[in-house]
Amino acid sequence: MKNIKAIIFDAYGTLFDVNSAAEKCKDKIGDKWEGFANFWRTTQLEYTWLRSLMKRHKDFWQITEDSLDKSMKAFNIDPSMKNELLNLYKVLSPFKEVPEVLKVLKEKNFKLAILSNGTPDLLNELVKSNNLNNVFDDLFSIEEVGIYKPDSKVYDMPINKYRIEKNEIAFLSANTWDVSGGGNYGYNAIWVNRNNNIFDNLDYKPNLEINDLSELINII
Repeated sequence: MKNIKAIIFDAYGTLFDVNSAAEKCKDKIGDKWEGFANFWRTTQLEYTWLRSLMKRHKDFWQITEDSLDKSMKAFNIDPSMKNELLNLYKVLSPFKEVPEVLKVLKEKNFKLAILSNGTPDLLNELVKSNNLNNVFDDLFSIEEVGIYKPDSKVYDMPINKYRIEKNEIAFLSANTWDVSGGGNYGYNAIWVNRNNNIFDNLDYKPNLEINDLSELINII
């Protein structure tokens, strides 16, 4: 990790809590809110992979809405809540350690960027709503290449922009498939394992595993 020149973060699930939209509505949704939130996220990801394979691209916001429609039907959620949930998804909350960790890394003069499935508008709003708009050098969106992670075209973007080697990037994600995608591509991939999960068998084991981003400070 001594040769790292850029630190690249996944956004959804790594910096920002994808369940926070449903959690803010748990009084209306009831005890099933967490199951609903997980189903929504899983469906959302499945749609990104399926559309990439079918070459039927829709942007992440459209996929988020499509997957929400299915999830609300599956969990019998009042349809009138759709707009509220979508609006909350635009301003997901960061995990509690994220602002301070990013501040420290910024002071160490690393290139800091997000590499995400999200659209440019979604990423800009997420960063701005959480007062992180002066932290990142770049917000890389898959819309630039028109295909979702873990396609290698996505992981090419920071390399092409910064003109650095793959192993000079530390890439952090809480999503095991994304860690495998970045790691197989050649990044120094770090798994943010917040929930004591089991890593996927996808021909890659992460260089490092951390419980949250605060552990990154001692590694870099």
